[in-house]
Amino acid sequence: MVEFSDLDAFRAALADMPDVDAAARDGAADRNSQLTKPPGALGRLEDIAQWYAGWRGNSQPRISAPQIIVFAGNHGVAAQGVSAFPPEVTAQMVMNFEHGGAAINQLARAAGAQLDVHALELDRPTDDFTKGPAMSAEDMLAALSTGWNAVRTNADLLVVGEMGIGNTTPAAALAAALLGGDAADWTGRGTGVDDTGLAHKTRVVDEGLALHKGKGDGIETLRRLGGRELAAMAGAIARARSLRIPVILDGFICTAAAACLAHTHISALDHCLAGHLSSEGGHDRLLAALNKSPLLSLGLRLGEASGGALAIQIVKAALECHSGMATFAEAGVSGS
Repeated sequence: MVEFSDLDAFRAALADMPDVDAAARDGAADRNSQLTKPPGALGRLEDIAQWYAGWRGNSQPRISAPQIIVFAGNHGVAAQGVSAFPPEVTAQMVMNFEHGGAAINQLARAAGAQLDVHALELDRPTDDFTKGPAMSAEDMLAALSTGWNAVRTNADLLVVGEMGIGNTTPAAALAAALLGGDAADWTGRGTGVDDTGLAHKTRVVDEGLALHKGKGDGIETLRRLGGRELAAMAGAIARARSLRIPVILDGFICTAAAACLAHTHISALDHCLAGHLSSEGGHDRLLAALNKSPLLSLGLRLGEASGGALAIQIVKAALECHSGMATFAEAGVSGS
């Protein structure tokens, strides 16, 4: 178990991460050029396989132990009525996850993934970020550590997701604080607020930006405007990098948390790809800013790692083709 002494210790860990294994990546590229198919015929699947091989240090890998982690947290700002649902739903959905009744349970089973759920002090919401920082340094460190320690060391692919009523509000605030623009550029309907609710939600995000924008790097911005489940996702993404575990990012909220890492250390997300494009406003611009092209676009806006879980099967398919196909020499087929 890792407990960071302070936020600078986490920043130091983020700056001291392993890089891609160039030899394994190049070996995968060489194998790809010999497979029984026309060059480039499998499109982006070929790029995914080589990217994955580089991070795992194996030019002919397969996926056998994917992990999905859902982190749950409650937000003080939710008391301002920024969601169509009450905060009590967070704990109720955690129970649903634990009983196997949610969408993510079905998607995890279909992908052959281990699903782990971590609820972070649901009875103690973060502070309202329109009145001060959402988290103290101690609360932020605890959430980062929870995420870091939640990653299974034997996992070979990681998806992180969230559950937290009101958490599209801090996600929009984070995106605006990190990437610029007004609150209206980033604030969407979340769980389905009407026009009046959206206008109110946008005003709340503006209030948070007025108080916290420009007050520090991505980690400090996450402390001020984020939430425990967002910090935990950031911690898990960083831990995966330390273990050379490739990561699939989920939707808008997960990507906002990940952006805080990228705005602290420029290469912090090199081991990540975007699982899908959600229908939540701003996700496309956020992905573009991070130079991440989504694998899927299915109009999802559920959260709870659902889009990332679906994308596991795309990555698995890429690896099965790459590592399982015969080369021209192995198949006795004449190459070009």
